[in-house]
Amino acid sequence: MAAEWFYKLNGTDIGPVSSSDLVELAVAGKLAPGAAVRKGDGPWVAAETVPGLADRVGRRRAEPPPLPAASPAVAEPRGRGFAMVSASAAEAFEVLDSAEDDGFRVEILAYPRLGGSRDAHAAQQVFFANRAGMKLKQVRITLKDGQALSEAGALHFMLGALRMESKVGGVGGIGRAMMNRFLTKEAAFLPRYHGTGQIYLEPSFSHFFIHRLAGEEVIADKGLFYCCDGALEVGAAVQKSISSALFGGEGWFQTRIRGRGLCVLESPVPADEIIRVDLKNETLQVDGNFALMRTGRIDFTVERSTKSLMGVFTSGELLLQTFRGVGSVWLAPTQDVYERLREGGHSALALASRNSSTSTESR
Repeated sequence: MAAEWFYKLNGTDIGPVSSSDLVELAVAGKLAPGAAVRKGDGPWVAAETVPGLADRVGRRRAEPPPLPAASPAVAEPRGRGFAMVSASAAEAFEVLDSAEDDGFRVEILAYPRLGGSRDAHAAQQVFFANRAGMKLKQVRITLKDGQALSEAGALHFMLGALRMESKVGGVGGIGRAMMNRFLTKEAAFLPRYHGTGQIYLEPSFSHFFIHRLAGEEVIADKGLFYCCDGALEVGAAVQKSISSALFGGEGWFQTRIRGRGLCVLESPVPADEIIRVDLKNETLQVDGNFALMRTGRIDFTVERSTKSLMGVFTSGELLLQTFRGVGSVWLAPTQDVYERLREGGHSALALASRNSSTSTESR
């Protein structure tokens, strides 16, 4: 249905929106009977005079929310279960993904829909975010006599019998922490949470996915780490080849996560667009900087697309990220699509790309 209607909100013209969108706004109580609306370049008229809106505007009245039930914010853990927020608060979220271990559970939450804002500009942004299907997400960690690590500054709020600490370990510890931040783009000091309760990290429109480590090591791109079980170790891993350090897009160091437990990584694309490629003494070559992480015994190098320089120039492909060995590599093939859309709009994808996308710059 064509988007051809405009309406005024706090003196600001908003639109165009479709007829169905306008009806939806009226049903939601966001259009008062006297609200000004117009179709296309037509005159402004009162919403209550428009056929199809007259019986909808003003019908829904704003009412104060019901008082919450008399229950504690955090329930007592039951057996191997976990503390939870009250039922009324839990209804605000939908759970996109979750996983748990002894004493530790992590969930990727999403607000199904943002209700709006009293600021006209923010309300317009919220409207289009809702129409585009963008969901505000939040990571929730639930501990039962457990521990968790997160990026510094990621805490939104926490409740329960929890304490937070950030051990430095003297001057040497400060030096190592600052070096780790310089090398991996992760926070210099990762706050550690202890106890029983819930930790909510900052909400955003970003994407997250959960990965379970079974005693192995994950090598991830800089800045992907978000939070994890306190039993895991987070640090820096040096590139093993000069070519990967100079031309791999990540420099000499990447983030290393190792141990046994759950971690959450922040992804540049939705989790369902990530592909895991399992290698069994095989070779994977990638034209671009969209390999997010790897596990197992895999050698990472950057190589010419062909053995001869003439072949490189005639093929149109220059350098390829190359993974060899036994293990898994996680790819985000649509990452470049979003970057091209952001920079050039739909016209950037009008034709299939014929340029090598391998970059020597970090994300």
